[in-house]
Amino acid sequence: MISYSIEDIVQGILKKNRRILAKAVSLVESTLPEDIAKSQELIDRLLNYSGKSLRIGISGVPGVGKSTFIDAFGLMLLEKNRKLAVLAVDPSSSRSGGSILGDKTRMLSLSQRPDVFIRPSPSSGALGGVARKTRETILLCEAAGFDTILVETVGVGQSETTVASMVDFLLVLMLPNAGDELQGIKRGIMEMGDGFVVNKADGEQIAAANLTARRLENALHFLTPRTKGWNPFVTLCSSLEKKGMEEIEKHIQKFFLDSCRIQERRKAQDSQWMHSLIQESLYNQFYSHPKIFQLLLEKEKEIWDNKKTATKAALELLKVFENTLTAAK
Repeated sequence: MISYSIEDIVQGILKKNRRILAKAVSLVESTLPEDIAKSQELIDRLLNYSGKSLRIGISGVPGVGKSTFIDAFGLMLLEKNRKLAVLAVDPSSSRSGGSILGDKTRMLSLSQRPDVFIRPSPSSGALGGVARKTRETILLCEAAGFDTILVETVGVGQSETTVASMVDFLLVLMLPNAGDELQGIKRGIMEMGDGFVVNKADGEQIAAANLTARRLENALHFLTPRTKGWNPFVTLCSSLEKKGMEEIEKHIQKFFLDSCRIQERRKAQDSQWMHSLIQESLYNQFYSHPKIFQLLLEKEKEIWDNKKTATKAALELLKVFENTLTAAK
């Protein structure tokens, strides 16, 4: 898929060549077996050059203005001489796997900056709307010298645990007029968030934004903070008017002052990452096995014909897979 050698890619990334970085991201996103092997070698070579950035996740319901917020927030970070990379994850079609990839067009200011790396990637159906290889992409960006990585999630209402497992800080954007039940925001995301921002606090919505912020603060009092010694903040901003960005950045910087907190979180994330990779590998082995592929159709027909329960069919398939592994030893 990529004509460059691993050595060429490594040197290109260390020299901060954005074109090479983009090709490296395409490599780690590839599902071809030969590319997967190359990408792992690449990650191993660059591991010692990574880990020195601030990893910030940006989440929220669709329509809350995540891309517009990142555009305004990113410009403020650039004024502070931060080296910024934005990983924007777009929703993929469950049928075709296609993706709109429109986030970059909504980051009008940042997309025109040659010193900013913006990578829109399809979520490929990954839980929480995060691209399957976002973790590896973060490491590549860090090795290329980016000291602030913003990860924008789809915000499709699924578990945000996946998001939190790859960033240091999870910022959750909220809408004004969230309603008495905060528009169905689940306890899970409330517990995972490290900071909450009511966006679109401008014009006629300022009063509603203030009310939503107070409700959020009240709700957070009943929850146990995700991180010991850190109480999630609640504040307002207007991405359109570029207001409130400085205050948000100050809150986030306070969180990063505790280096032990970040180290502990990343160690736990690495452990989770290992388990995720094991699950992904087993999943791929199972469904790519030719014998399983043939049996799947038979078992599905038996289920449709009410000749077998789904549980029994699954156990039989797993037994066949287990036997093939044993025979291969």
